[in-house]
Amino acid sequence: MNFDRQNHSDRMTDTVALPASADGGEGFTFNLPAIITDTHHEAGERFMEFFAATIRNRNTRAAYGRAVSSFLSWEGVSGLASLRDVRPLHVAAYIEECCDQVSAPTVKLRLAALRGLFDWLVRSGVMDGNPAHAVRGPTHEVVRGKTPILSASETRRLLESIPTDTVVQLRDRALIALMTYSFARVSAAVGMDVEDLVQTAGRSWVRLREKRGKVHELPIHHKLLDHLDAYLDLAGHRDQAKAPLFQSSRGRSGALTGQRFSRHDAYSMIRRRAVTAGIVARIGNHSFRGTGITTFLLNEGSLEMAQEMANHSSPRTTKLYDRRNDRITQDAIERIRIE
Repeated sequence: MNFDRQNHSDRMTDTVALPASADGGEGFTFNLPAIITDTHHEAGERFMEFFAATIRNRNTRAAYGRAVSSFLSWEGVSGLASLRDVRPLHVAAYIEECCDQVSAPTVKLRLAALRGLFDWLVRSGVMDGNPAHAVRGPTHEVVRGKTPILSASETRRLLESIPTDTVVQLRDRALIALMTYSFARVSAAVGMDVEDLVQTAGRSWVRLREKRGKVHELPIHHKLLDHLDAYLDLAGHRDQAKAPLFQSSRGRSGALTGQRFSRHDAYSMIRRRAVTAGIVARIGNHSFRGTGITTFLLNEGSLEMAQEMANHSSPRTTKLYDRRNDRITQDAIERIRIE
């Protein structure tokens, strides 16, 4: 992320960079503009503290950074001499303009980023008040997720289409199976180490480190266990407890590097595998979470249990992944027989 601006460009501070996370979370760079550094003698440091000290999730940090960058480069505030000159009308006008350019969830995220930043600067004594506090974002209620998912037969076809001759092929199959059978988010999946495959009282468990530092454990489906065993038997790092479970490969050699497979690598892999399997839907990492939850519910699993397995704090979130009504809706539409 870059804060370069034409206004006061001769008074930029030193560039400060925050690195990417091991699981593929984005890194970004700040070039603090004069509107920040001219506000208060500690403004630059307090500004960086908001991102570096108060936001632990790297992906959230990057998203908030882009949101703040968008606001500070907006023509309505780029010419102001100080952050203390920002008024609720500036924020309201910016949000109104965003509503015409990006989706409602993106607008709400940008407003949340500004509220959080200004709150921090108020508590730090840099600003006297929060100009974003009174600004309301767009109304947005989600009752159905947008992420494309696969049916059970499509998922089976995808897994069966992956050859099993090389360690990379076995890795890809095991990762897709893990996200499907355990409802794992991709960051939690690629963030696993070998020791996160736990054997307790004769049972196999998977340990996932989820958002906000939550550690989530659940039994391993027997099909998933078969895929993981096949991968680890050939990969050869089963006895390296601290080694990344899913590792990147070295070019066309197919040899594992010992480095962690990133979520971006996972997305590229899934797109390639989907095309090869003849999957038309533009699926991605998150598709398998929805596929697993919907398949579980179709087979008479309860919403409460799905919520617990997915580690959701609210059943409303779990319902977003429930696509059982998609089929009902299609059946109803086909009853409109004109010809």
